[in-house]
Amino acid sequence: MRKSPMTTRGAQKLREELKNLKAVERPNVIQAIAEARALGDLKENAEYHSAREQQSFIEGRISEIESKIAVAEIIDIKKINARGKIVFGTTVELKNIETEEKVTYQIVGDDEADIEANLISISSPIARALISKEKGGKVIVQAPSGNKEYEILEVKYI
Repeated sequence: MRKSPMTTRGAQKLREELKNLKAVERPNVIQAIAEARALGDLKENAEYHSAREQQSFIEGRISEIESKIAVAEIIDIKKINARGKIVFGTTVELKNIETEEKVTYQIVGDDEADIEANLISISSPIARALISKEKGGKVIVQAPSGNKEYEILEVKYI
């Protein structure tokens, strides 16, 4: 079974979601099913069918999270001595050479990626271009909109 890299923060978020699904959401939907059954005829009972659909979603999500946690290789970036190189979990400040725009990204696992939170997937073009580079270096990223050149301003292990 192939391990999938995940940050400690990403693993914690998944564990919290799993706990909520098992301790709160699952009991709530079971209660809703019981209440809908009490209403009688299940064939035309919209509340019953809605609750069953919700239960199916919750059980599927629980299974998905448990699988992700089982194959996760949880990496604590604070415990890695990367000697200034960009590795999985690194937070990187970049400057677009053409536009002078600065941006900060953290390289995370595929399941944790959220561009709005500046979390980029390890398998994204920009992360692949950055891996093993150092502060002060320049990288060319092959993006769908064309090649972009960045200067690496800062490398942090936080």
